[in-house]
Amino acid sequence: MREFGRTDEPQDAILGFWEWWARARPEVDARADAGDLDGAAELVAVAAAAVHPELVVEVTPGRSARRSLVVSSAGDPELRPLAHRWALAAPPSDGTWEFHPSRQAVADPEGHVTKVNGREFGLDKLVLGLRVPQGTPRIDISAYHPIFPDLDDDTRTDATLLALDRLIGEDEVARWVGDITAATFQPIDAVAAVHLPAVVADVASEYAVEQWVLLTGETADGTRLIAAARHPLRSVDHPLFDLRVGITLPYANADEEGLPAGDSPEALRAFEERLVARLGDSAVLAVHMSSDGARVLHVYADPDGDAVAVAEELTAQWTEGAGSVDIARDPGWLVISPFLS
Repeated sequence: MREFGRTDEPQDAILGFWEWWARARPEVDARADAGDLDGAAELVAVAAAAVHPELVVEVTPGRSARRSLVVSSAGDPELRPLAHRWALAAPPSDGTWEFHPSRQAVADPEGHVTKVNGREFGLDKLVLGLRVPQGTPRIDISAYHPIFPDLDDDTRTDATLLALDRLIGEDEVARWVGDITAATFQPIDAVAAVHLPAVVADVASEYAVEQWVLLTGETADGTRLIAAARHPLRSVDHPLFDLRVGITLPYANADEEGLPAGDSPEALRAFEERLVARLGDSAVLAVHMSSDGARVLHVYADPDGDAVAVAEELTAQWTEGAGSVDIARDPGWLVISPFLS
């Protein structure tokens, strides 16, 4: 196994969970059949903590099966790959249980009611102020519910986040929702929260085709920099790509600002085309940056794929200088965080 292949410990813990599930399922079924979904979730949570103590467990009515078992990262990008690998190892849905690595939207949001501090919190009474900043794939949300004035800030915020997960699903919140405010007064031009899925679908339709944005700036020492990044750029779209493969290519021809010139831009473009073609679906070229005579490509990959070998092979063939490859775990895509949408 390569140094940065999938580590044994998390995978062993995941396999251990599913071995436990096979033994403990009758007890979990008994609690769920008795209507104690919270009790069933608590039982599962003890086993899920061995995978990671901060994973969140829920048992809810399913969409295609009777019940849904969710083991979620609760929006934490550092834990999202682990939750998705847990789900990949799950047995097939058998009509009784389905398995998800993130909270799913409910089938009937208008009829969905939970308790918050002993008060009824129905999605039918939740209203949202929605704003889409120009040129961004994000919806800023101000949420209001009649019980919010009686709740503290943290409780209002937690209730809002959970409500958004119920309306569009946890992953869609990560994709399309920007700033979130839990308000104590109704926003101007508020709309019923049940319309949020339609608003998200409208925003998403503008990004159905792959897009790139060109950015310019300066490095810390004032050197000119140009970058190109996928847009939107989000780790949630590639939850298993938690390995960063950084490729540095010095170029032979540079202008007075250190940017590619002469034949070098075409050579760099050809390299990227070969790289993307060879990587296929096992990795994604997220960002490239050029400055001071070198281009750095940031690739995010599934550790179980061959992205590292491909990067090393193609970099060794680069003829304009001594290229290099560095690899590191980066599940939250922190290295390229300034470019994330």
